[in-house]
Amino acid sequence: MAASPSTARAINDRLALRLLQQEGPLTAGQLKQLTGLSRPTVADLVERLTAAGLIAVAGEAGEQRRGPNAKLYGIVADRAHLAALDVRTEGVTVVVSDLVGGVLAEAALPITGDAGTGPAVEQAVALVERTAKEAGADRLHTVGIGAPGLIDPASGELRDSTGLPEWHRRLVAALQERLPEARVSVENETNLAALAEQRDGAARDRDTFVLLWLGHGTGAAVILDGTLRRGASGGTGEIGFLPVPGTRGLPSATDCGGGFHSLVGAAAVAELAEEYGVVAEPGTEPPAAGAVRTAVAAAGPASPSGPASPPGPASPEARFLDALADRIAVGVASVVALLDPGHVVLGGEVGQAGGEALAARVRDRLAALSPLPADVRPSTLGGGAVLRGALLTARDQAQDELFGAPGH
Repeated sequence: MAASPSTARAINDRLALRLLQQEGPLTAGQLKQLTGLSRPTVADLVERLTAAGLIAVAGEAGEQRRGPNAKLYGIVADRAHLAALDVRTEGVTVVVSDLVGGVLAEAALPITGDAGTGPAVEQAVALVERTAKEAGADRLHTVGIGAPGLIDPASGELRDSTGLPEWHRRLVAALQERLPEARVSVENETNLAALAEQRDGAARDRDTFVLLWLGHGTGAAVILDGTLRRGASGGTGEIGFLPVPGTRGLPSATDCGGGFHSLVGAAAVAELAEEYGVVAEPGTEPPAAGAVRTAVAAAGPASPSGPASPPGPASPEARFLDALADRIAVGVASVVALLDPGHVVLGGEVGQAGGEALAARVRDRLAALSPLPADVRPSTLGGGAVLRGALLTARDQAQDELFGAPGH
């Protein structure tokens, strides 16, 4: 059935706006070429989007060209301002951007465990307000939040999780109350990291992959056929609770101690590094990530494991990375056996610090553990992936509302 004229216009408008988002400013001729639309249709949509305040002339194409055909049209970036938050157990980081994602201001604030729920929430909300003011944003259109824990798939709210600060849950409601005109949404931090890696990072060429988050906590995000999978209760990827060999005891419904987290969580990685005498340069980054980065710098590239390994004693740094890869591969092999994603990204601060040296070791061990092939790559965004994912999500939500859905 043919689309109505209004629906066709909406579809064409969104197509043009998406191209301007992806490519930057374009001339009417370039829009015609990229969309395949006729010249009169492109002229109409340019006039319509300009009148709506969504696009404006951003310059001219070429130094010698002049006239209407040389005009470059771009999205009006200050039509809306966005905020993205990365909420961690020990603090919060905030970024404020324009509608196309250009960062205008950024700030971070440590929040100690003894701050108290009320004061912690107030500190975080005040940080958002200060950062927005610094960015010159009179109001925020959309706020995207990344936080550890489960997101209720029915309500979209952060569920109460054992071990996480109460101020995390209270923060969402407090932001909505203080910013009544803003659209506030929250998503699991690992899921946001995966979306960022898919758009801008190590999984740009993949529509099916798993991100294994290796940082203060342990988690996984699953993207199948281009879609983020959250599960019936929002708990897809709670791999920290996965029972694995090599731990003392088993995890419980309220404690992931004894699960995969006990092997590869930040505390476990730091303890493993200490066993091998690997010490990070103090104060540069979290101890676990710092130890891994120090080991990579000293050990160099991975060598094959098993009997085929070259003779001679390995350095303590290399043996530490080998032991860490042994641990990580246990969890990766379980994921590959269940999902067969073909591709696993080692994310978080530890995954980024390990780089290709750690990823190659895990890849080597995985080949020996699983009959299913899977590439293992290091994150290219690391700990910043959560904030990047929150910003991308906020941008998409704002653009969906401002650009209008087809048929509306």
